Amino acid sequence: MKITFLGAGSTIFAKNVLGDCMHSDVLRDAEIALYDIDGQRLEESKIMLEAINKNDNDNRATIKTYLGVQERKHALRGANFAVNAIQVGGYEPCTKIDFDIPNKYGLRQTIADTLGIGGIMRGLRTIPIMQDFAKDMEEVCPNVWFLNYTNPMAILTGYMQRYTKVKTIGLCHSVQVCSQKLLEELGMDDKT
Repeated sequence: MKITFLGAGSTIFAKNVLGDCMHSDVLRDAEIALYDIDGQRLEESKIMLEAINKNDNDNRATIKTYLGVQERKHALRGANFAVNAIQVGGYEPCTKIDFDIPNKYGLRQTIADTLGIGGIMRGLRTIPIMQDFAKDMEEVCPNVWFLNYTNPMAILTGYMQRYTKVKTIGLCHSVQVCSQKLLEELGMDDKT
């Protein structure tokens, strides 16, 4: 089983997703391919995941790193799952601009991750990268399941499903606690 994590420099997110994988009986022996374009952040994620693998997983997973666009196909080759957690342009300046420009024209949004003008801007700068990912996956891992956590999740997942051959599912890491937090805010009990 091979899991490729695109945007592995998202250390906390990589820790949560891949840490859960290493705690799963089905995935604990997986080959984990960490891919990013930022070498320092990639190395930090590798160190953290190797610690989890050693301390919680008896070194059962194999962890490899792949740096830069020239290594992306190697990271993806033969992957069963590709987890996508990239942020094109970073927080500064891009995500900040996603808020600043709409605000300048009187459009308030709570977050630019899903819809609205900020989400559209984020989608427009991310789709070309996703298109490159799709071309590589169609070539080196055509049976991969692409698990998209990158926002705007609906826009990007819709693009992948509509315009590529890659089997794509859109996921959101906040779903696990969403209903509980909403009910708490409304002063209601979570009846699970």
